[in-house]
Amino acid sequence: MSTSDPITKEFTIGNEYGMHARPAALFVKCASQFEAEIQVIKDGIEVSGKSIMGLLTLEGHQGSVITLQIQGPDAEEAMSSLSELIEAKFGE
Repeated sequence: MSTSDPITKEFTIGNEYGMHARPAALFVKCASQFEAEIQVIKDGIEVSGKSIMGLLTLEGHQGSVITLQIQGPDAEEAMSSLSELIEAKFGE
């Protein structure tokens, strides 16, 4: 896969309080470890996965569907790490 092809995956927010400050901070901390460009999309709004304010503006409540779109040299590793974080309900 070339670095010009973004990888995309859809997730449902499963933790009780959704994407509030603590999960958003964990997401940004994880995303910032990667060189890849990480976009989070919800209801047609697209924000950087490395921006805590951007993530909070998405209002990702429990049951919300978000899409991760990741592009770059370490995109697969980033998707794997972020998938684990979301699927573990941000440790909540």
